Amino acid sequence: MAVDSPRDPGGSARQRELTSLYATARSLTALGDLDDVLRSIVRHAHDLIGTDFTYLSLVGANGGLAIRASEGTISAAFRAARIPPGTGLGGRVLQTRAAHHVSRYAHASDLEHDPGFDDLVGQEGLIALLGVPLLVRGEAIGVLFAADRSEREFRTDEIALLSAFADHAAVALDNARLYDESRTSLERLRSAYRTIEDQVAEMERAQSAHEALTGVVVTGGGPEDVARRLVTQLGGAVTVLDRDGVEVARADDGSVEPDAGAAAPALALLRREATSTGRCASGSQAGGGSHSVAPIRAGERLLGTVAWTRAEPPGPVDDRTLELAAHVLALLILNEDAVADAEERLSGELLTELMTSGPTPSTTHRARARSRGVDLDALDVLVIAEAADLRRSDVARRLHTIARDQSGLAGEHAGHPTLLLPSDGSDDVPSMLHQRLRRDLGQPVTVVAESVGPGGWTRAFTRASRSLVVAAALGRSDTALRVADLALYGILVDPDRSAELDEFVTAAIGPLVTYDARRSTELVRTLAAYFEHGENLSRTARALHVHPNTLVKRLDRAAAVLDEDWRSGDDLQLRMAVRLHLLRQSLGRSAPAGDDRPS
Repeated sequence: MAVDSPRDPGGSARQRELTSLYATARSLTALGDLDDVLRSIVRHAHDLIGTDFTYLSLVGANGGLAIRASEGTISAAFRAARIPPGTGLGGRVLQTRAAHHVSRYAHASDLEHDPGFDDLVGQEGLIALLGVPLLVRGEAIGVLFAADRSEREFRTDEIALLSAFADHAAVALDNARLYDESRTSLERLRSAYRTIEDQVAEMERAQSAHEALTGVVVTGGGPEDVARRLVTQLGGAVTVLDRDGVEVARADDGSVEPDAGAAAPALALLRREATSTGRCASGSQAGGGSHSVAPIRAGERLLGTVAWTRAEPPGPVDDRTLELAAHVLALLILNEDAVADAEERLSGELLTELMTSGPTPSTTHRARARSRGVDLDALDVLVIAEAADLRRSDVARRLHTIARDQSGLAGEHAGHPTLLLPSDGSDDVPSMLHQRLRRDLGQPVTVVAESVGPGGWTRAFTRASRSLVVAAALGRSDTALRVADLALYGILVDPDRSAELDEFVTAAIGPLVTYDARRSTELVRTLAAYFEHGENLSRTARALHVHPNTLVKRLDRAAAVLDEDWRSGDDLQLRMAVRLHLLRQSLGRSAPAGDDRPS
């Protein structure tokens, strides 16, 4: 290459171009950001070549070219142009991996033209165009263009200069791409590391919660301990409810403002969702804060729910921790139920033995009672409870709870939920028990109580159970009664007076009872309906679904069988005999052996 001298102005210009080229190449290598490199390439190329504008296009995923940077006056529409693969001067450069130029682009017949791009070329006024490839390890990744708005021929040294610049630019682009990929990979690694750190922290939290909750089981804790451990691990407030929605345990750290009224509808919806899906259900409260509810289940059996409230929304680990707490609570409840079942079974067995062994407890019975904190000599009240819409076992379980609280015994005896307890001199035992059972069961319940007298528990049970049947026959339900409240029907209640009852009924209506049995008639029931409806023929006929004339004939037949005109005299004895006879029939039908309700 010629040195710069007064006699060689061309050589001097060439020297300056080369110096600028290498200085530019060095500056490109100092850049790291891809967009900065692209802008620097076109700016320096524009300065080197001196055309109207310079632009750089990179190969896209479809093989076409898209302008990524430009220098000089150029319209936004041209910068946004997309050149289809294999078309235009750029397509030729990519195919041959060599520089190409045209003095008049629109008239270059050896190029495959794209009409859309040609329109943009015309609008831009582009005429002469030089393109050189950007090659990276033999692969063309783009094209660097120098363009003029007037016709011209590109000299060999200009083509060589732009090609040399493109080689350096391609290296810079490749470095920038690698730098960009490295930076992206590094950021991904950092993000992955942060994710791993977060996951490790969550796992440690989950492990800590798991250890804390399983520790409750190991140490023999209860629902209160689970609620406290959950609050320690998760914060907020935790409430444990039984299957009836009654609160059994609660703990909080003071961070949640108590507003049970506002939270109740949201919690009720979440409880329904959790119990139907079997999974934790979460939701936000309108006034702020969030709720999560997990069902406490043992197989298909719902044992209750555990609810958690705090200011921030829960994370996945929080929900899993709440579900783990529900599993732990299920274990505790099942264990408590097993212990309670065992205690109830033993208590029920002892009660039945006392009922069937006579009025005087044995030494063994007394020892077994003392081991449960029960003084047999103090058990002076016997109670029978009946709820029409509940299983006997459900009622008996509530009686067991009362028995534990009041040092009594409970169980099922002869088909009736039965309770023995000390009265402590109170006359309000039946009412107190009725109110508590009504509240606990949430259902109508009938309670009959009898004092344990000289005849012992067996006689008290017989009188109470018969009184319960009589009360039902009289339509008295959802109430508290003492056997003495049915004193008018004492002859029915007391089995020792059955002979008196037989004598009284036989003397008063014996012929009618015999007549009905032999002829399958219902004269006794007809009289009962007649008395019940105030001796009104029309109302009685409607109640019996018979014609009034038929009713009159039945009443006349009853008078003939009894051989007396009972309608014209004192009929009190007849009324009482009819009522007692029908109630005695009810007692026979309601005997425990015939009780087919589910237990």
